[in-house]
Amino acid sequence: MSQLGAGFGSIAMAQQLLAEASDEHLHHRPRAKAVIQLIMNGGPFQGDMFDPKPALNKHEGQRPDEVDFRTERKTGGLLGCPFKFLPRGNSGLPVSELLPRLSRHIDDMSILRSVYTDNPNHGPALLMLNNGTITPTVPSLGSWLMYGLGSENSNLPGYIVLCPGRPVRFSILWTSAFLPPQHSGTYVNHSTIDPEKMIPYLSNKSGSLSQQRRQLDLVKSLNDSRRNAKGSNAILDARIDAMETAFRMQTSASQAFDIGLETKECRAEYGEGHFANGCLLARRLVERGVRFVQVYYGNGQPWDTHEGHNDKVPELCRSIDGPIDALLTDLKRRGLFDDTVVVWGGEFGRTPVSENGNGRDHNHYGMTMWMAGGGVRGGYAHGATDDFGFRAVQDRVHMHDLHATVLHLLGIDHERLTYRYAGRDFRLTDVAGNVIDDVIA
Repeated sequence: MSQLGAGFGSIAMAQQLLAEASDEHLHHRPRAKAVIQLIMNGGPFQGDMFDPKPALNKHEGQRPDEVDFRTERKTGGLLGCPFKFLPRGNSGLPVSELLPRLSRHIDDMSILRSVYTDNPNHGPALLMLNNGTITPTVPSLGSWLMYGLGSENSNLPGYIVLCPGRPVRFSILWTSAFLPPQHSGTYVNHSTIDPEKMIPYLSNKSGSLSQQRRQLDLVKSLNDSRRNAKGSNAILDARIDAMETAFRMQTSASQAFDIGLETKECRAEYGEGHFANGCLLARRLVERGVRFVQVYYGNGQPWDTHEGHNDKVPELCRSIDGPIDALLTDLKRRGLFDDTVVVWGGEFGRTPVSENGNGRDHNHYGMTMWMAGGGVRGGYAHGATDDFGFRAVQDRVHMHDLHATVLHLLGIDHERLTYRYAGRDFRLTDVAGNVIDDVIA
């Protein structure tokens, strides 16, 4: 177990130590307490929103040597980008006309224009984004955060994943793998806004809370007897913790997940739809001490624009522009912005060259992500891709670097947060990763 993990023997201790925020207990003083990750699964094109590439229109239809890279599918010449960019905020950073509301926050954002990853396929790339590897056998970022820091609310899971539908195959993206099972992400299907439907069996109609408490105490005593006789068992311990959390969630979760308790004005600010609801839920959850919240944009690959790219992107941008603007505004209004890191992006980018005449293929050589809040430098653009947006060429940022930076903002040295398993020490960033110092305020 790492030095940090060894020091946090219980959730209660983790909460106390985080509140004290001393160098003695954390690797260094944290800038944030929580993370909201907005995952645009499918992969947005980096040249549509925050990384203007006028050369695309100038050389449309051509195939210069700079874009002669191997792609997943056959591609043709350059596909132009019809969307205009305008300088916004005091920083004057360019933002697409497709994001009029979100552009108001550009002075709070670090735009990472030079991100790259290791694989152009959705599954492996999503694993790299979430777990720091393309193999499905290691813990996710959220699980590492829970292992290192614990939760600030014992009545709710500390790591919650909001994804509409029932994406069974996605569950490997929020696994704790070989870390203790209680650090896995808790999946919530927020296709409906009814807490009772969002969380199955949230209420127990068969008995009162006092009766359930007596049942749990009996089960716990039986489990304790087995543990005393057979020795400690991580899976059994996790089940005990899960049952206790589930019991407490009957009251806490009913309130936390009920966005109907928000004012009409607040609901209107976020808008309608699963992503808007997910952003609002994320604010409600971090407000209650949940450590890590992921909001997936849909189930599947909604940004997977292999055909009709320029026709689809405006609507996709409209569906995120208002909700993310509302989320950032709401976090500021409630005094949560400085304590919360918001991370936006997909598992990879899109090619500047065309697929099927009017689409864009997967591109892992260069992509754009952004960070805001909790100790992040605002009004800053980091790195660059080439003239056409195909490949990261300046101040390149790998997913390991992104993960190292998120951990750093929460007070964790990514090289020291380790867990010994199968004869070796594992960490989220494996044997790589550097903190992106320039994006830290």
